[in-house]
Amino acid sequence: MKVTTDACIFGALLAESSQLRQSQSILDIGAGTGLLSLMAAQNCHAKITAVELDQEASQQAVSNFADSPWADQFQLVNSAIQTFSANNTQRFDCVISNPPFFQQSFKGDDHRRNMARHTDSLSFTDLAKAVCKHLADNGEAWILLPVESTKHFLGAAALEGLVLLKQIGLRSSSHHSNHRYVLVLRHLNPKEPQETQGETITIYDQTPHYTEQTRQLMSPYYLAL
Repeated sequence: MKVTTDACIFGALLAESSQLRQSQSILDIGAGTGLLSLMAAQNCHAKITAVELDQEASQQAVSNFADSPWADQFQLVNSAIQTFSANNTQRFDCVISNPPFFQQSFKGDDHRRNMARHTDSLSFTDLAKAVCKHLADNGEAWILLPVESTKHFLGAAALEGLVLLKQIGLRSSSHHSNHRYVLVLRHLNPKEPQETQGETITIYDQTPHYTEQTRQLMSPYYLAL
């Protein structure tokens, strides 16, 4: 199962959240081969609905779920989230997504890689609409995006009545700018203050040596760091 460091850190941050640990239901939008769903299942007893468009990735996710100690927590839906949403009204305590993120970028010859990395198959508007529809009133949505895509997505989210609770920057080293944001959103509640918490995680002291913060985050999921 191919994974990225950013996705692993995202999953580890999600797993630490009280919202996830208390959740009874989770929706994973664009689940891929199931990394985030597996990390979530390791830390809660929620029923997890993983929606993935690509058939090959879906088959790999089913295999990964079946081989895990938490197999009874998963339901895999091989579908576009737009199709799932049009035929489903269920709301979830937590919605998670590491979505396609490139817009109007050069594409290579690998169709499956393009679909996983470009927003043609899932626009930020469609993602925001799906999150809004399926997120429970007191739920949280956790989204991982490149810095350059964040403003566009947050604009779409605001139009759907979603507000930003927390923004966690990921940077390669103390000499680099943030390259990813972990965004935590909820439904707008006019009776509650709309303050956004911010923090930054530095991944490496010096490549390939992880910072102590990164090692602590990821140690539950790696045999060695």
